[in-house]
Amino acid sequence: MDVLHAAGIRCAEALQAGPPCLETFWLSVTSLADPKSIFTVCFPLAYFLDRDVGVSVLWVGLLAEWLNVVSKWFLFGERPFWWVHESRLFEEQPVSVQQFPVSCETGPGHPSGHCMITGAALWPFVTALTALASRHSTSTAVRLSPFAAYALLLLAVGLSRVFVLAHFPHQVVGGILAGAALGWSLQARAPAARSLRFFACTSLALLLGAVALHRAMTAAGLDIDW
Repeated sequence: MDVLHAAGIRCAEALQAGPPCLETFWLSVTSLADPKSIFTVCFPLAYFLDRDVGVSVLWVGLLAEWLNVVSKWFLFGERPFWWVHESRLFEEQPVSVQQFPVSCETGPGHPSGHCMITGAALWPFVTALTALASRHSTSTAVRLSPFAAYALLLLAVGLSRVFVLAHFPHQVVGGILAGAALGWSLQARAPAARSLRFFACTSLALLLGAVALHRAMTAAGLDIDW
């Protein structure tokens, strides 16, 4: 893994060596793509445009958030900012990387939550926009434009996470693939017709399930809070 991690640090170094004007862009992208934006911005907007799409965004985002946390407990994953100092692989040839306020994230890093949750929750929204574009245009470019924007957005989010040393490239790729797969598989199963009680019970079940899993893993001798 050291070889993979070292290559990721070199990628971050190359990104940070780019034009200074891009620094503001990458920091803005990583801030706007924070998973909480799914619940505070994307869900209300989608719900306003179409109730079923809004419920799908909320449902997929909720499950993706839970699965991302649980996945990190099993997959762990180093954080680039901390790994650079702990590995001591760059003592003889130091890398020129810059720290940012969002660099020092704690907790496991694989897969990237920004990429996984954003990729999953936006899938229903992008699918709805694609269907809308297909009804109003016969142009292939127009019909594919929502998914093209979706792909470019996830690419930008992934690069921004590497830029700020929050994730290694392989963690970003894993997050993007997991997010797209979750969005594709869960959107058709969104319980749009269910009552508020169903969502409250589901949320409670997910919370209790996470707590129970956390305690079980701790009891088994796994330090998931390393």
